[in-house]
Amino acid sequence: MSFLKVLGFDPEKHSVKTEIVAGITTFLTMAYILAVNPNIFGALADQGMDNGAVFTATAIAAIVGTLVMAFLAKKPFGLAPGLGLNAFFVFTVCLGMGKPWQFALTAILIEGIIFIILTLTNIREAIVNAIPDALKNAIGAGIGLFIAFIGLQNAGIIVDNEATLVGLNLATPSAWLCMIGLVITGVLFILKVKGAMLIGIIVTAIIGIPMGLTQFNGVVSLPPSVAPIACKFTFDQVFSLDMLVVVFTFLFIDMFDTIGTVVGVSKKAGMMTPDGKIPGVKNIFMADAIATVVGACAGTSTTTTYVESASGVAEGGRTGLTAFVIACGFIISLLFAPVFLAIPGAATAPALIIVGLFMLSPIKDIDFDNFSDSIPAYITLIMMPLTYSISDGIMLGLISYVVLNAISGKFNKITVTMWILAILFVLRYIFL
Repeated sequence: MSFLKVLGFDPEKHSVKTEIVAGITTFLTMAYILAVNPNIFGALADQGMDNGAVFTATAIAAIVGTLVMAFLAKKPFGLAPGLGLNAFFVFTVCLGMGKPWQFALTAILIEGIIFIILTLTNIREAIVNAIPDALKNAIGAGIGLFIAFIGLQNAGIIVDNEATLVGLNLATPSAWLCMIGLVITGVLFILKVKGAMLIGIIVTAIIGIPMGLTQFNGVVSLPPSVAPIACKFTFDQVFSLDMLVVVFTFLFIDMFDTIGTVVGVSKKAGMMTPDGKIPGVKNIFMADAIATVVGACAGTSTTTTYVESASGVAEGGRTGLTAFVIACGFIISLLFAPVFLAIPGAATAPALIIVGLFMLSPIKDIDFDNFSDSIPAYITLIMMPLTYSISDGIMLGLISYVVLNAISGKFNKITVTMWILAILFVLRYIFL
């Protein structure tokens, strides 16, 4: 029991079974990164970025970051290298700017160190506390739409369309498996079956076997070495303008992706105080910062708090025990990678889609008749899925909040922190 207490577990308030199921559920919805991250970095294979090493580095970053979250922050959040951030690393910094991947890893290391400093000085916490309640509620709902969109995309239901940007596709086995899984998971929730999300993922993955979508390529394998990419830093361009721009971009994207996830999921989990603050948020950010530094040393892109943590929260996860189970999942995945990677995206997509529904509930707390709040909240909410970015949704929402209230003469609603953030965001869009 002392071990559980260290994780913030209270037997009078929490259930061990619920926390374990929540942890497994979140891990299964996050596990795709173990396959996606190496695939993205595969574009740098001819430069010496080894795919197998990236797989192991991805798991290491997730394990360390989530364990710090479990024991230090005692929150039910999982961490891993972030989507979007890895694409910026590969396609913008390395292939677009022509920088070696060692340069990008050095930028990640510097970013992580800066994050630790910002966390220790409470600057990140001050930023979270400065966000108005209307935007906090919109962030949660916006994330719901965003992760539902991710789920539909992972299943191949939403696809590219040259005429309309996106289109509907129901003609593939992946799409049908997702819809089958959505029905199964939905019925389980309607019948109030405990562990509905996890059961839905497992049953859907099994159904995917005869459909040719769930394919096992072995059971056990030793994890590849990270030696080819670990600690491969280059400091000869640390004070260059290019390094400043890259670090600044990583910093902003990671900071507001994490803030958006933490605020949105905490709001849904009821872990916020009546005045809109998140207890222990400093330790949450510290886990994120430490994980980024560790991930850079291992050889992967920025590690961030995962929005898929909402799936475990929906299952009742509330303590560090959930995070500990998530970390254990990543540890096991190092040895049983073929098994975990056999679960197709179409099998985890229904969980993301349904969690999107759960995340929408904070909308009811927005005063839509108060346009100085509701218009920025609406912009925040709608821009997350449309820009495919949590951070862009938050930044555009904050900018619109300051601009609309300032022009309307409602200066008392705008804090100094909000003014500073809005100016920084505008400069970010102008110059970056």
